[in-house]
Amino acid sequence: MELSRPSRLGRRAFTALAGTTVLGLALGGSVSSAALPFSGAPGPVPTGPPPGPPGADGRRHRVALDRYSLLVDGRRLALWSGELHPFRLPSPSLWRDVLQKMRAYGHNAVSVRLAWNQHSAAPGAYDFTGVRDLDLFLRTAAECALYVVLHPGPYIGADVDAGGLPGWLTAAGVRAEAADPAYLRHADEWLSRVNAVAARHQFTRGGGTVLLYRADTPERAGLDRLRARLRADGIEVPVLHSGSPLVREEPERTRDAAEARRLHLDRLARGSTLHNVRMAFGGTSWGWLSAPSAPSPTYDPTAAIDEARRPTDKLAPLHQLGHLLRHVPDFTRMTPAPAVRAADDRIRVRHLANPDTGAHAYVLRNDSATEVTSTLPMGGSDVEVTVPARDAKLLATGLRLGAGRRLAHATVQPMLSLSVGPLDIAAFVGRAGEMAHLVLDCPSEPWPTRLDEEAAWAFDRGQLHVTVPLAQDRLTRVRVRSGDSDRTLLLLLADDAASLRLWPFETPSGRILVRGPELLRDAALEGSVVRLTGDTVGERELEVWAPPGITDVTWNGARVQSGLGRAQSLMTVWPLPGVPELVLPALDGWRRRTENFESEPGYGDEGWTVAGRRTSHSTTPVPDGQPVLFADDYGFHYGDVWYRGRLTGASGAESVSLSYRTGAHGLLMAWLDGEPLGTHRPEPAHEGGGGGEDGQGTWTATAEFRLPGTAREALRRRSGTDPAPVLAVLVRSTPHGQDAYRTARGLVSARFEGASPGVRWRIMGAAAPDPVRGPLNNGGLYGERHGWHLPGYDDGAWEVGSPADASDADRRQGVTWYRTTFRLDVPPETDASVGLVLDGAPERDVRVQVFLNGWNMGAYAGGAAGAPHTFVLPNGILRTRAAANTLALAVLSDGGTVPGPGRVRLELLGSAAGGVPVKPVPSPGRRRG
Repeated sequence: MELSRPSRLGRRAFTALAGTTVLGLALGGSVSSAALPFSGAPGPVPTGPPPGPPGADGRRHRVALDRYSLLVDGRRLALWSGELHPFRLPSPSLWRDVLQKMRAYGHNAVSVRLAWNQHSAAPGAYDFTGVRDLDLFLRTAAECALYVVLHPGPYIGADVDAGGLPGWLTAAGVRAEAADPAYLRHADEWLSRVNAVAARHQFTRGGGTVLLYRADTPERAGLDRLRARLRADGIEVPVLHSGSPLVREEPERTRDAAEARRLHLDRLARGSTLHNVRMAFGGTSWGWLSAPSAPSPTYDPTAAIDEARRPTDKLAPLHQLGHLLRHVPDFTRMTPAPAVRAADDRIRVRHLANPDTGAHAYVLRNDSATEVTSTLPMGGSDVEVTVPARDAKLLATGLRLGAGRRLAHATVQPMLSLSVGPLDIAAFVGRAGEMAHLVLDCPSEPWPTRLDEEAAWAFDRGQLHVTVPLAQDRLTRVRVRSGDSDRTLLLLLADDAASLRLWPFETPSGRILVRGPELLRDAALEGSVVRLTGDTVGERELEVWAPPGITDVTWNGARVQSGLGRAQSLMTVWPLPGVPELVLPALDGWRRRTENFESEPGYGDEGWTVAGRRTSHSTTPVPDGQPVLFADDYGFHYGDVWYRGRLTGASGAESVSLSYRTGAHGLLMAWLDGEPLGTHRPEPAHEGGGGGEDGQGTWTATAEFRLPGTAREALRRRSGTDPAPVLAVLVRSTPHGQDAYRTARGLVSARFEGASPGVRWRIMGAAAPDPVRGPLNNGGLYGERHGWHLPGYDDGAWEVGSPADASDADRRQGVTWYRTTFRLDVPPETDASVGLVLDGAPERDVRVQVFLNGWNMGAYAGGAAGAPHTFVLPNGILRTRAAANTLALAVLSDGGTVPGPGRVRLELLGSAAGGVPVKPVPSPGRRRG
């Protein structure tokens, strides 16, 4: 069924749309291959409880859609997904950690992209093991009760090298478009491998929680073929594609909590059917994964959960909205209502209503630079509201808050409404410093009880007015009883910080609500015991609202003494303990060795690839009279590439011009017979030309080197019997643009002044892909090809020297390696996130590649634009339990600066008492012999 008229989208536009919203929908239903079905009921599906948490339950399920929401087994589901790229967290144990955090912070789904280049080092070769284990990830998502929106591409964008297309495709002579049959054969093979795993985990079949499937179909013409491909592979869940977008919105990253609140409330007000946060967790672009559009190892520093897996301030509005969509069903079927205006026009208002329940929602947005207080007609009253500068609010009227009680209006946002045993619990949230005002319609005069000193109330003409000043990280509780109901209403009012320690949880035996700890990971009801697992940072109270008959509490497996509190909750007698202090070791015992032996004239390059091709599949033209020098054409797709050219007829040469192409932070170094000619870095384009970035992630530059006098004299004196002079060039090409994957990387041409020598080129890049760490881990440096970055390499003969001790006397053009080992002994009950800090110095214009236990954790670029950088070291790759870690740094320096990044140290980025069990990630060392 068509949802709107088809529209044609280019790849860039499609990627922008796909990054944050659902697009078109086709191939839907658990048994149908037609369009995603609308509700089969004779009328609209009414508002009601959402479906329970998903899992691999072995039962068939049906998924449909109407204009308001997804329908799962006939119940409305407001999808609130967060994006996570498993390949940016190379420690499978930590997938569970982040997924549990996403669920706790309100998400009911995870949006997942798969990078083809991570899984395929060569045509026909696919690896779904280790850090690429898709089956394990999907199992873990199901165990964490999260739906999955799966996007295997083939093209995914996501600031990944070549948009996720594998390196070997750049030289395969195909175009990544539906009109190229050769490309489609490769893409079909990739999708079939993914689909073989995904089909087993489809929610519709009961095998897992894969709920939706996103396809890379930028052109409508390929849709029929896509349907046939997926049907043949057994994919039956609804498929999202580029035709007929439901909501056309650019993906947006938000800088802070206020901007995140403004963005997502605005989408809710405009009727977005499926909600997505990009990114819920950004992670690390380790190895040579990143595209030039995002060259930093830290991917999306604005993500709600940061690279070190810590919560950020931005989580509060996402946490609140996620739980609102889950626990207040009224918001799953909202329609536009008559326009409402605030007295002050600086507050823009969108008015929505639920036709089933009579609830109304008001989204207030203030784009001005000052806080605005105004009046707004809500629920039959003019209510005074305040919206902070460049912020937004969601207010409601008419919400049912349990038996016989309804919200007349409030100046704070509802977060959840649920029933636990004899209690109806409603939580409202606002900013610290504001006065919360709630008005409840009550059939008869209630009996409020102040459980915390801040609350005040008054009853007037059938309405209970409750006011609470919101303070930083403080929860205020008010109990409301009345003679016309045997149920008690408990009002909870919190600021943003306090709301982040409210954890609703659904168990098979009933709902619970937990207050206090920094994180609730899991909960189970067993007999009279509620068993909780989670994290604490500081000492925290623990308060639990649970069904009748629950009298005891355990926390992370240990019983905690508790008693019944005034709020009809179980409260611990003593606070939960915080995390113990952790001291990290200093990094010492460094050893150092220089390399770039490839620059020496006598270096043996007999095993190198001859660069003698005359044609290329690249979109970069081959210069007239030059051989193809593009690295991809010779199978070297990632990292540094070496060239050695033997010159004939070079007598009289005065200078050499080397044209090259790289991504961000690229550079070129050159030597003639071992004598440095210089280092060149691409620079921004300037008036009159001279290179620059082409807008698609490629930097074009020409390095012009005048030959030193000694080199010119040696060329003039060279006889016919002397070995040919050797021009050696090292290019740090860095990744391919995600929208220009066939643009050349590496050396493009070499031209001489004063002579026209013949040049016979050989090229060398990365050795065979690391079978465990994958094809994007290693480049072509000598040390990488010979295992200097690996654990177990014998560096006993290296000289003693640390990155901080490098001095002016050590200056040289080329590569210097540093290695050391260190041990951590983090207690098993502590989850510690550790970073490696390069303090850096502006005068040290160096490039640094960081290896931990052989895993390439990314690159640092120094210089005037450089700044201290912290490399997050994921647990699993980082051995934290009384085990040795090998740290190696490969430093490229230009001879004009000290060949070291300065001080290198470990830093504790965060820790918590709790966490998840972490298995060591395989990190093979160098083979001996």
